[in-house]
Amino acid sequence: MPSTRKTADVAGSDTVLDIQGLTVRFETADGEVQAVSDLSLTVAKGECLGIVGESGSGKSQTFMATLGLLADNGRATGKVMFGDADLLTANEATLNSIRGNRAAMVFQDHMTSLTPHMKVGRQLTEVLQRHRGLDAKAALDAVIAMLRRVQIPEPERRAEMYPHELSGGLRQRVMIAMGLLCHPELLIADEPTTALDVTVQALILDLIRDVKDSDNTAVILITHDLGVVAGLADRVAVMYAGRVVELGDVNQIFSEPQHPYTQGLLACSPRLDDALGGKLKTIPGQPPNLQRLPPGCAFAPRCPYVIAACAERPPLRPAAGGGLKACVRDDLASITKAAS
Repeated sequence: MPSTRKTADVAGSDTVLDIQGLTVRFETADGEVQAVSDLSLTVAKGECLGIVGESGSGKSQTFMATLGLLADNGRATGKVMFGDADLLTANEATLNSIRGNRAAMVFQDHMTSLTPHMKVGRQLTEVLQRHRGLDAKAALDAVIAMLRRVQIPEPERRAEMYPHELSGGLRQRVMIAMGLLCHPELLIADEPTTALDVTVQALILDLIRDVKDSDNTAVILITHDLGVVAGLADRVAVMYAGRVVELGDVNQIFSEPQHPYTQGLLACSPRLDDALGGKLKTIPGQPPNLQRLPPGCAFAPRCPYVIAACAERPPLRPAAGGGLKACVRDDLASITKAAS
């Protein structure tokens, strides 16, 4: 069970990022793909918002669109407010002044995210020279201090290495160091612990938690790992087929999930208190084709509780247990308790 942590207001004076009605579409040879549909989210100072869902649910594309990093065939509509700037309508100069400076994104592929023919130290000092105007010596001193903060041993020596000379865990810490160099207001971490062993995963999560708590940084954690979310997030947004289907406090999401998809995700995860014979469950079927979404609720073809009213797409609305859900049923809690 997740520990009790502070939960920021859904919106307020401390809001760092305010996404309203975001829709992301891609033009492909086979037709238009709607990767994100009418999504609204906020994240506040010192808060960690977890974004979970299966592959293809729109998690990463939401924040690639937010930072103006969509592929050439993608387009985004809606509003994404970061301070006084709407990032969807901002020009390239404004975006470049924000990305890597006030807002940073740590990508899951730490090998391809680093320039292979440049030494690690040079890649990091460039960030400070570009955004903060530091000279070479001051930038290098700050880089060494940051590498030490993210617990990279012998930082002076590692700064002189190329990315391929570092382990996966060290490269990921370099990526986090790069994201933190300018002390951003917002850190977006996209699957930051993928393919890392459990001890390195724990170190990475401790680093992110330290940044959130000590620097009051807003953190968005994109992951498929519910255990990571339970240990770090304050609020959780569950995405399915490009939409948020449940949004709430992390403790409520794990103890009283209000959407069948959230219940399914939790049932698929192993539990330490169910080690004596319990079997993992699966969610039947496959995620829908985003080019041909089913009418009504996109989860209906896989949902064990589908009823006639599911033929219409449900809005995101207040749930009885707290938070928001996109489900027409209000009796799921009693049904699932009876089934268990």
